Amino acid sequence: MWSSLALSQDAFLDPEQAFRLEASRSADNDVRLTWRIADGYYLYRDRITAQRLPQATPIALQTPPGESKNDPNFGVMEIYHTQAQALTKLAPAGEGTLRITWQGCADAGLCYPPQTRDIAVNRLPVTDTPTTVPEESAADLDVNSDLNILRALGDNSLWWNLAVFLALGVGLAFTPCVLPMLPIVSSLVVGANASPRRGFVLSLVFVFPMAGTYAAMGVAAAMAGASLQATLQTPYMLGGLGVVFVALAFAMFGYYSLQLPAALRDRLDRAGRPQRGGTLIGAAAMGTVSALLVGPCMTAPLAGTLLYIADSGDTVRGAAILFALGIGMGLPMLAVGALGPRLLPRPGPWMERVKAVFGFLLLGTAVLMVERIVPPPTTLLLWSGLAIAIASALAVWSWQVRSRAAYQALLASISIPTMAWGLVMLVGAAAGQADPTRPLAFLAERGQATSSPTVESDRFVTLDSPQALHDALTRARAAGRPAVLDFSAQWCVSCKKMEREVYPLPEVQAALSSADLIRFDLSQSTPDQLALLRRLRVPGPPSVLFFAADGLERRQHRVTGEFDASTLLTRYHLALETP
Repeated sequence: MWSSLALSQDAFLDPEQAFRLEASRSADNDVRLTWRIADGYYLYRDRITAQRLPQATPIALQTPPGESKNDPNFGVMEIYHTQAQALTKLAPAGEGTLRITWQGCADAGLCYPPQTRDIAVNRLPVTDTPTTVPEESAADLDVNSDLNILRALGDNSLWWNLAVFLALGVGLAFTPCVLPMLPIVSSLVVGANASPRRGFVLSLVFVFPMAGTYAAMGVAAAMAGASLQATLQTPYMLGGLGVVFVALAFAMFGYYSLQLPAALRDRLDRAGRPQRGGTLIGAAAMGTVSALLVGPCMTAPLAGTLLYIADSGDTVRGAAILFALGIGMGLPMLAVGALGPRLLPRPGPWMERVKAVFGFLLLGTAVLMVERIVPPPTTLLLWSGLAIAIASALAVWSWQVRSRAAYQALLASISIPTMAWGLVMLVGAAAGQADPTRPLAFLAERGQATSSPTVESDRFVTLDSPQALHDALTRARAAGRPAVLDFSAQWCVSCKKMEREVYPLPEVQAALSSADLIRFDLSQSTPDQLALLRRLRVPGPPSVLFFAADGLERRQHRVTGEFDASTLLTRYHLALETP
């Protein structure tokens, strides 16, 4: 027995042979660490750490993304085969000692204890090798890839990044997460009867605090190592925001007036004599609150920036980039504030109706808030009630302008179909449906079921524990099947859109028929779930990971943020073709 045990131990390399560490520095005192990894062995990405001695001060390391491995010891982890690299920037003179720690395992099952080496920086050889950490692949740059965003942040100047992220923000302004803020800005301007100049100023004061709050939340979440959404997705937070928007809506309907206490208002009047047309303090406060609307929405630009901040520790650069992203999202709001008053006729009795329109838009914003925490049929019921209320208001206005036939006909032409659709959604909600655009889908599905077999609309297995995910990926690997891992949550608006508009498509179902489909539910955001996100470096939902038949994720093809069917299938096929 002892001889067989000795033979088994001799089959494995010593850790110094399995993982050979080389170190060098550049003329700018950037230290590069390279591990040459023997065949059949791998290093854990999150076990590579650095400290500056003698105080044992932690130092940020830049490391490239690794392969995702369903490890029997630690669950799903990122690992490196063949070679691993890390880069750290030292200042100013490059003196002192670094303590480097790492840990790896053998594919055959042996795991080594953590290894440590102390490196005297001033004794390292100076090389001219560019001090950048390469990625695993040169994937084409696009806004659905957090890796490409991360690479761009590290490889380009701050001014280039600011310009690019400003443009990306403009694009994000038209996504479902940001669009609800347009009626908020409009209600500020219209409710204040503001002039075009005053409307622009109010919008500007709204946008800058919104962008600043957005940047601050992003930096705080990245440095805390937790999902940005987890901070904001509690039912109390979302329900509270819903109540706020309902209160604002009823103020627009004229039931009451929201204003500061008289004593404080008089003091502000004496101090600043604010102009007519709405207060700057109110606009700034609404901008800050509205940033909470954007926070729960994960996009590839946001994901890549959070990864950059977490990797580099450069919070100033990261905050500036997130601020530019927020300003980009706010540019359409500035246009609404400046041009909105120009597009409207002179103030008059009609203004009360316009304010009511924005009140209904604010009610829609409230529904968008609470739909993340209530059952889907309840959400459809809320949309139904809102549509019926809008149709009723239009009918009343139509009667009020009966002396003007053209206006009456226009209002009636909008009111009748709106009422009809509201009643249809009411029927759909009673039948347990969830999609406001297809409230009677159950009738079509029932008819198809009696006429011909259909492709199963949702083959995803929903899990919510890392251990269950570990077991599911293990089964897929044992069966030699690829796996698609979709991170989702009840409070993720974009996730609901993907589940409704992308995954049920016949071409998507057909292409994914050979894969195990796994949906990991992050609705509760438990400590174990957040630890899994940190290990996999997933900023939050929606994110889709592709595991080949060998059980390893093809990291460079990961999708973050909203996507269409073409993007999903292209990444999936590339993942299967990547060795």
